[in-house]
Amino acid sequence: MRAPRIEHHTRPIGIGECVPRLSWQVETDQPGWRQQAYEIQGDGWTSGRIDAADSVLVPWPGPALVSRERVEIRVRVWAEGSSEPTAWSPPTAVEAGLLDPGEWQALFVGSADISQGDRRPILLRRDFSVRPDLIQARVYATASGVYELELNGERAGDDVLAPGWTSYHHRLNYQTYDVTGLLRPGANTITGWLADGWWRGEFGWNRVGERYGSDTALMAQLELVYADGTVERVVTDDSWTWAYGPILSSSIYDGERYDARVEAGGWSRVQKKEGPEGELISPAGPPVRRVEELAPVSVRRVDDDTHLLDFGQNLAGRLRITVAGPAGTEIGMRHAEVLEDGRLCLRPIRTADAHDVYVLAGDGVETWEPRFTYHGFRYAEITGWPGSLDAGSVVAVVCHDDMIETGQFACSDPLLERLHENVRWSMRDNFVSVPTDCPQRDERLGWTGDLQVFAPTAAFLYDVTGKIGDWLADVAAETGDDGLVPLYVPHIPTSFPQFHCAVWGDVTTVVPLVLLDLSGDTNPVVAGYETAQRWVEGCRRLLNERDVIDSGMQLGDWLDPAAPSDAPAQARTDPYLVATAYLAYSARLLARQARLVGKDDDEVRYAELAEAVTLGFRREFATASGRCVSDTQTAYALAICFGLLPAEQRVHAGDRLAQLVREAEFRIGTGFAGTPLVLDALTDTGHLEEAYRLLLSRDCPSWLYPVTMGATTIWERWDSMLPDGTINPGNMTSFNHYALGAVADWMHRVVGGLAPAAPGYRSMLVRPRPGGGLSSASARHLTPYGPAEVSWRRSGGKLLVDVVVPPGCDATVDLPGSSPVAVLSGRHHFEVDHLGPDADPLSPLPPRQRF
Repeated sequence: MRAPRIEHHTRPIGIGECVPRLSWQVETDQPGWRQQAYEIQGDGWTSGRIDAADSVLVPWPGPALVSRERVEIRVRVWAEGSSEPTAWSPPTAVEAGLLDPGEWQALFVGSADISQGDRRPILLRRDFSVRPDLIQARVYATASGVYELELNGERAGDDVLAPGWTSYHHRLNYQTYDVTGLLRPGANTITGWLADGWWRGEFGWNRVGERYGSDTALMAQLELVYADGTVERVVTDDSWTWAYGPILSSSIYDGERYDARVEAGGWSRVQKKEGPEGELISPAGPPVRRVEELAPVSVRRVDDDTHLLDFGQNLAGRLRITVAGPAGTEIGMRHAEVLEDGRLCLRPIRTADAHDVYVLAGDGVETWEPRFTYHGFRYAEITGWPGSLDAGSVVAVVCHDDMIETGQFACSDPLLERLHENVRWSMRDNFVSVPTDCPQRDERLGWTGDLQVFAPTAAFLYDVTGKIGDWLADVAAETGDDGLVPLYVPHIPTSFPQFHCAVWGDVTTVVPLVLLDLSGDTNPVVAGYETAQRWVEGCRRLLNERDVIDSGMQLGDWLDPAAPSDAPAQARTDPYLVATAYLAYSARLLARQARLVGKDDDEVRYAELAEAVTLGFRREFATASGRCVSDTQTAYALAICFGLLPAEQRVHAGDRLAQLVREAEFRIGTGFAGTPLVLDALTDTGHLEEAYRLLLSRDCPSWLYPVTMGATTIWERWDSMLPDGTINPGNMTSFNHYALGAVADWMHRVVGGLAPAAPGYRSMLVRPRPGGGLSSASARHLTPYGPAEVSWRRSGGKLLVDVVVPPGCDATVDLPGSSPVAVLSGRHHFEVDHLGPDADPLSPLPPRQRF
């Protein structure tokens, strides 16, 4: 037995749930093992034996937690056919945060400088005393801005850019830190570093500041618990002082300037501030942390004052330098994703300066890393370094949400493995507090369409249910009564208009079900149902009398490779075909959501809407034989995967799609709308060979073209870098953008052969379809029940398949040329005659509605 998990928390301290759900995994080699009953024990209570096979997100059986309460939880289970339970699991300690807003005694405080002329980050501090019999100390803290806390000069926690970015006028995260080990009897000091962050900094491509407020502020509540049961509190109030410190400026886009010669002085009383309007919440997902360090793979001097560093990997983070030199030496650090003519190519970062500066104190070896910024980069130019720069003096610190890795993929083609690794890196680099679109330029917004198409891949690769669930709460808060889902969340006004946009707004219907399918958690569906309903009803109002959408703004198949570089919305596919197809699909998904939440009337109503729009699509956008009026890869992919055509038309549409792919010489012809679907559309209609050839093409545009050009992440455009090595001339060009990496979902399910057949992989579908000349492949996923794995290899004329089914689960194994078989948990080996890639196509199931 493994220690139980509390909700989706990795460190369950200061949680916001008073009755958190529990999950556990059983480790056993016994084939066909199934749980019959379980018992949960807390401090002073037990659930008693509960006869049930459930082990994922089981309801809390004990008394509801109260604020600050700490409980140790352990579990034991009974297997079917056994009268004796397992040994108790190791315990998991869970501790509640401040569950009642009235328990906050701290105030928001900040600078008393009201001149508005100096927007420097500030320091705040207070001295206090600690008695010798201290047994526990916790800090509960948040900010209008971004902050870090120190106790006696030591960091409290390891978060980066806390409290993170949420829709501050609706929701504001707070953090809980165990600081017991940082305190000492007698005199102590608590210090807060505070900067603009997303709250007050310039954000968006039109670089407007004060999106949420004109003042930054810190709120911190330190609670000291003594052996005699007394509690003392040190809270932010007007007894604190503030001063400017060595950080001279800090901006997420522009970087940070730090003068180590500056010591904070001139401390004066803080001013009370109005805090955000949003509810104080403890986040369900992990914070941004430093998760990895990369040394440069090369360092070369490019002129008398400049060194160029290559870290070998495009990443999100910042540099940490270790240096010695004269006082006042100014070291500059600029960042970029790619080179042009041997130097940093800065055009893709647009107005983001991405420039960190450190001024030496001159008192020996100094180590520095920015606190309140991050950059997207592979390359960095460092100026002003005293003497020769040694590779060991600089490290790239990778920063992103500290997610648990859950999915792996491998195969016999190194380029395909590199593509998959690029997908993983782009996800890592773009999960920085919110799921963003790029880490390098003046944007980094939570685009809803990007996450919608990428969610199945994201939820396979990492445990993201808590993190995306938090973000979906902001999507719900930002969605209007008219069903208008913002194109990006949190939403800040920019020059980009907002409208009912298909693909983007469908995040409300698609993603909660993806999270359910991969994690077994129904909460995103329950919490997001009304938002999904508002979205679908808003789109229903766009329908004309023929039950199709034919007016209004749409982004359509955004970034179709045939679109002009300066007009990414000018796709070959009719945007209203895309919008109508997506409404039919979302209505069908909403009917499924209605069934899950027990709204039978809604289920019928939205199933009827889906059918009406499907018929409208056929009348408006498809001929009697199944040819689409937009004769494009995306049009056929949507029509096939969303079930918009009857059987005969579907066959013809699949044949026409395969013909288009062949005519394009296996170059991709899809943008955001079609890319996640095109391989499934080919595969499900009997064109597996064309699907593999499309996946494995190396010509531009294709998935592997960037890999052949040295890409280490997924590009925003199929041709972000042109074949001659020059950069795409479009104003919008990123080399780290996960949306087109949605193809990894097909790689997991079809190449690797691993997919859920019931929520949380309680039942698995093992259905690999080898092709493309691959001799082996594997997919592995850490399900809520334990590791699941499918691996296959060719040997002579045989296909050898090994399957691992987690305890308590079962699987349907559907191999080429063989009838499906059902198996229980354990390890299984199969050998079948391999009949070739076209022999046995997959059954026609929409890729995100698989059961």
